[in-house]
Amino acid sequence: MDNFSIYTTYLTLESLDILPSNIVPAFIFGTLAYCAILVFNMSVMLTIALNRTLHKPMYVLLFNLPLNDMVGASAFFPQLVSSILSQNTSITYSACFVQALLAHVYAAGSLLVLSAMAYDRYIAICCPLKYNTLMSPNNLRNIIIIIWTIDFTAIGSLLALTYRKEICSTKIVDIHCNNPSLIKLVCGDTKLNDYYGLFTIVFFSGLSLLIVAFTYIQILITVVIKRQSDAKSKAIQTCGTHLIVFLCLQLCGLFALIAHRFEAAPPNLRKAFDSSALIFPPVINPLIYGLKTKEIRQNLFFTIRKSSIQNKQ
Repeated sequence: MDNFSIYTTYLTLESLDILPSNIVPAFIFGTLAYCAILVFNMSVMLTIALNRTLHKPMYVLLFNLPLNDMVGASAFFPQLVSSILSQNTSITYSACFVQALLAHVYAAGSLLVLSAMAYDRYIAICCPLKYNTLMSPNNLRNIIIIIWTIDFTAIGSLLALTYRKEICSTKIVDIHCNNPSLIKLVCGDTKLNDYYGLFTIVFFSGLSLLIVAFTYIQILITVVIKRQSDAKSKAIQTCGTHLIVFLCLQLCGLFALIAHRFEAAPPNLRKAFDSSALIFPPVINPLIYGLKTKEIRQNLFFTIRKSSIQNKQ
């Protein structure tokens, strides 16, 4: 195909193939889902921010998770519901690039935050006497800075390699923009993109998997050695929810990766897998942490009751 200048070109996203009679219900459902994600995640963030009893390393790290989830949801839902209502799947290259950047920042950020949370639980359960030293405010701040620095640097470099002045196609093979879809538009050799993309997948997924596996094995060993029912209960309560969230994110990412790597995968299956990582974790995370974490649940209900009483007065 003839080369296209990215500064004057609109890209075409894959259509959802929604029947005319289902356009309005789909738009309403998508809008409500996005609003629910924002409300749920903001509730967790405000609960942590407004209650001093939750200003602990575990909850400070957790604060970054709903923030990151809202970034991912905001990269996906506004463009989606807009295209559903207008039945127009066109998007500028720059807007597509930003959407892909935010989507990948969200995915990598989720793995890094969950890894940091696993490390925090490992120190709390396996090395309780060193917890205040290892998770001091300065160390905690450095961990958070390192998380976001690695995230933006690695993902920014990944997308920078894909950004070209000219492309040879205008068709995005997914319902939202991502790096694999943008690479398929590029003219010429993309081996460097493929190698670096594979490196980022191995780095983020592999690193997080190693950290979580190591910390959970150590926690399990500690609990078995102590043979204390309270230790077992604490480990199950604090680590069970974290493991569910981590496995959900890893499985969603794995399914999306498989769908992209195999060209023979059905388009509808690729759409479902590719979108799942941007839909399910932001919905599930605040519900799991908000309902299953006792301190957050209690403080959330207390904050709601306090606001209700103040409004009545």
